[in-house]
Amino acid sequence: MKALVYGGPGKMAVEDRPKPQIMEPGDAIVRITKTTICGTDLHILKGDLPTCAPGRILGHEGVGVVDAIGGNVTTFRPGDHVLISCISSCGKCYYCRRSMYSHCTTGGWILGNQIDGTQAEFVRIPYADTSLYPIVADADEEALVMLSDILPTGFECGVLNGKVAPGSSVAIVGSGPIGLAALLTAQFYSPAALIMIDLDDNRLEVAKKFGATATINSTDGKAAEKVMQMTDGRGVDTAIEAVGIPATFELCEALIAPGGTISNIGVHGTKVELHLERLWDRNITITTRLVDTASTPMLLEVVSAHRIDPKLLITHRFSFEHILEAYDTFGHAATTKALKVIIEA
Repeated sequence: MKALVYGGPGKMAVEDRPKPQIMEPGDAIVRITKTTICGTDLHILKGDLPTCAPGRILGHEGVGVVDAIGGNVTTFRPGDHVLISCISSCGKCYYCRRSMYSHCTTGGWILGNQIDGTQAEFVRIPYADTSLYPIVADADEEALVMLSDILPTGFECGVLNGKVAPGSSVAIVGSGPIGLAALLTAQFYSPAALIMIDLDDNRLEVAKKFGATATINSTDGKAAEKVMQMTDGRGVDTAIEAVGIPATFELCEALIAPGGTISNIGVHGTKVELHLERLWDRNITITTRLVDTASTPMLLEVVSAHRIDPKLLITHRFSFEHILEAYDTFGHAATTKALKVIIEA
């Protein structure tokens, strides 16, 4: 089969690989129909995640059709259409019992990280009964790919951890796909202000269409000052960091109101300064999280009911034979205006 393989920092290539086989009785082999590229894949290519070794097939998102199952799989059969969760969960360990599936002692975020992932024609899914979701055969697969990772990540790590509440003020720093996913799902709770901050005017225009009440281009370094002007000098109740670099986290520290919550979504590859000299007396909560995908069943219902349309996040489509072009497009979003890309295997 064809697969996109990580070759070390800055290196990737399409290679021929053997079709994966059942290794454990709880496994399923899924034929990928559609997948995508995540910002985390770009972090891997930058060398930010040493857990991902050269030679790994990348990707942790997708939908497909079950090709084969192990002897202990009871929920799925070959031919079933399924959504692949970016998190593999055994459902039984200490952390899974606490609904912290991302910290499953034998699973978690392993797809495209510690085991081969979804940017291939086939993928092996451990713990299939608790790591796949059934979808109807005529479902909009492109929309559902957004539920593998990006939508639950924006919701759980940003909105839920950020304690977004009716009438509250929210600033989302980073108007890329994950920030826009947080923007879409924050509206479940009817905040009074949803301020999007980014360097890219195109993405800020998209944010307005998605429901942002205000946008700020932070190129001039005055974003915190502008937020203070918008909030009568208080700052925001929730600041969501959706980029993963020191400057954006420090911006969140600068614009948070007393009693507010900074919720981090971004994947950070370098250290960030925590300015306790300013925050020590301000009743600030800082939250971190890797998505658990505990919200996926709810989000499936919301999307099926057409309450939100995650397909709006998709800007480009490629066949698998053009996956390197897809990476180039996604990696140069400032010029290509890319958000999420769909790759059809």
